[in-house]
Amino acid sequence: MTSTLRTVPLTTDGGAAWTVRAVDGPVPDRHSALLAAPVAATVPGEVHTDLLAAGVIPDPFDGDNEAQLAWIGKTGWSYRTVFDWEADEHAVQELVADGLDTAARITLNGTELGRTCNQHRSYRFPVTGLLVAERNELVIEFASPVVTANRLRDESGMWPHTNLHPYNAIRKMASNFGWDWGIDVATAGIWRPLRIESWSGVRIDSVRPLAGLDRDHGVLDTKIALAWADGASDDATVTVEVGGTITEMTVPAGTAEVGVTSTIDAVDRWWPRGYGEQPLYDVQVSLAAGAASDAWNGRVGFRTVTMNVAPDEHGGPFVLSVNGKPVYVRGANWIPDDAFVTRLNRSTYEKSITDAVDANMNLLRVWGGGIYESDDFYDVCDELGVLVWQDFLFACAAYSEDEPLWSEVEAEARQAVTRLSRHASLALWNGNNENIWGYVEWGWRAPLAGRPWGEKYYFDLLPGIVAELDPRTPYSPGSPFSYDRYIHPNDERNGTMHIWDVWNQVDYSTYRMYKPRFVSEFGFQGPPAWSTLTSVVHDEPLDPYGEQMLVHQKAFEGNLKLERGLGDHLPKWDGIDDWHWTTQLNQARAVAYGIEHFRSLFPLNTGAIVWQLNDNWPVVSWAAVDGHGIRKPLWFALRHAYADRLLTVQPREDGPVVAAHNDTDVAWSTEVTVTRRSTLDDTIHAGETFALEVPARSNTLNALPASIATPADPTAEYVEVRTADGATAYWYFVEDTALRLLAAPYTTEVTATPEGYDVTVRATALTKDLALFPDRLDAAARVDSSLITLTPGTTHTFHVTGTTSTPHSVTSPLLRSANDLIAR
Repeated sequence: MTSTLRTVPLTTDGGAAWTVRAVDGPVPDRHSALLAAPVAATVPGEVHTDLLAAGVIPDPFDGDNEAQLAWIGKTGWSYRTVFDWEADEHAVQELVADGLDTAARITLNGTELGRTCNQHRSYRFPVTGLLVAERNELVIEFASPVVTANRLRDESGMWPHTNLHPYNAIRKMASNFGWDWGIDVATAGIWRPLRIESWSGVRIDSVRPLAGLDRDHGVLDTKIALAWADGASDDATVTVEVGGTITEMTVPAGTAEVGVTSTIDAVDRWWPRGYGEQPLYDVQVSLAAGAASDAWNGRVGFRTVTMNVAPDEHGGPFVLSVNGKPVYVRGANWIPDDAFVTRLNRSTYEKSITDAVDANMNLLRVWGGGIYESDDFYDVCDELGVLVWQDFLFACAAYSEDEPLWSEVEAEARQAVTRLSRHASLALWNGNNENIWGYVEWGWRAPLAGRPWGEKYYFDLLPGIVAELDPRTPYSPGSPFSYDRYIHPNDERNGTMHIWDVWNQVDYSTYRMYKPRFVSEFGFQGPPAWSTLTSVVHDEPLDPYGEQMLVHQKAFEGNLKLERGLGDHLPKWDGIDDWHWTTQLNQARAVAYGIEHFRSLFPLNTGAIVWQLNDNWPVVSWAAVDGHGIRKPLWFALRHAYADRLLTVQPREDGPVVAAHNDTDVAWSTEVTVTRRSTLDDTIHAGETFALEVPARSNTLNALPASIATPADPTAEYVEVRTADGATAYWYFVEDTALRLLAAPYTTEVTATPEGYDVTVRATALTKDLALFPDRLDAAARVDSSLITLTPGTTHTFHVTGTTSTPHSVTSPLLRSANDLIAR
């Protein structure tokens, strides 16, 4: 059905010409023209990207420009467009703003339409009778986000928060004000589409198609909210079509919401990746009432999701099940993929989510200091089978429960749940990030002095909204949480846990002291790719403590923690090249160490969500993929640690064991060869074999044979565990700082290919954690593998793509290994 609703886009790609100018604030003298002469603006967009496109400011990511451009977030900005209007027969005209960032005053032809103060929701403003044929002037004035946050803080009182600005006083992306990985670029602008809708009679206001299962039948419960024009009297016919089933219902004029239930025989179930296919069904909703008509289109997947936190003999589990089958979560936390979120699109989302899929992940957690992502993000997750854990947008702070904040939270939550509930990938709504933990342990109670801190959001308002609007999706009050108000929220024995003493205070070997039921945050820092780092850091000489380097290290004492985090694992670096490689390697090892331990605990442990998949600018951080999209060594370590079938050697009270976690539906049956070898040549001191039998979705532990587990010289021996089907694991008796290794026990050969070049390495002795960094020659170059350990006589070929620059030979710092850090 063709809708009679008329839509006139007021976006740049829709033909609208916008400008932006400064209206108040600390505009530097060199930019004073912005107070009088506007520059061209893009809608959707942000003032920073507009000024950058106009050549007014340098790249905010470069050097120390962040501080030099702080005035932008302290300044008010006015966006203006002029457009003609062709009158039509419709009775109602509305200005629809899908997203305004953030404190805005909207006027049309001099008439104020309204004011907003919430980036996370949309707005409708009636404009019937205000439009003229020619030169309608629409002006949206944005108050300074920094000044507004401070003002709201002063008016309502201070609620404890992390970082510099009181982001918890305003409903705006928290990390936009800076985070311990994020740049402080408090933005303003029309950040989502803007349009005028003209209609008569009735229109579709929203659609919530909730797809579920009744045995082999698909059941689609579609809730359609209707908006009626004054005086509309025609009854409406609502039709829902899905999977070849057409269901029709007639409703009286003025009906606010209608529910239509459709049943589809023999439906194909939607599964997360690794558990089955991801069939998606088109849904068409049509509306007719007299001369008025409207339509909505979307896609759903038929599945069920449940969360089990019922107490057991070990405490309390956290298990997500899809279609009745428990899912072992191999995930990552997701932050906004660019500090300027209006630069994101379907293509950028697809690339970054593919980074997760290629690393064998099955879940992304949309963290509460970011945004409710665009439909493109969730559509891609639906298609690729990536589960989505969606935080409501509260992070690391206490929040007022007073008006107007309460009503704003309710409005945004209702809109978010309504918009996102249809997605098959949506597996969990989560009330907040670390706020319950913060109240218990971070010293908030004294400054709060008995005032509410957000508890009613997490335990009353939000679960009530989810139960009403999306009852098919589980709700969790927070992360971490123990699912009992009388248990510490970050207790390893119950529910979800965040492990941050590792990185902040203790060595990563501490991971093995924990037996967590589920880890929803943990991680370790490392620098971005060399080309990414040097594109924005220009210190001479380049140094970890250089002025611009520290601009791109946001963590408190971050570089000191990088150094302390080496522990006994790796020696302190000698020069900037070694700093870069050593800290990247240590990051990868630390996180893999944790994941392999957690997986060896299965079924006690049911998953891990690493902090974090992505970066939003070039920075030293916890990310596996840096701000330029280059996969760091950590990413390759995650690909291995998150493999469907993981082989690892882990310590136990009676000695090392070979742990094999089979996260597939097929039993793992193979032969395992274990050898104790020399690190210095091809000598094999001992060798044994045994049969490995691991049922589907199971874990087994096999003791390392005594002949293998007892070295003659711990400093010059190691253990290789290899299955007949190619899985490998290694065990070392001492840390690398005590291990005897040869400096470069390999030969290399470079071969040009149509896509770039290949580098083949042949080892003559143990070569540990071999890595190639082609971006040092060409920032566009990418490599397919990293952190490769070779035993004598074995080879590995690195495939480099995306470049036409083929080196004649490869040496340090292009080719690195742990050997050249240790052997001196």
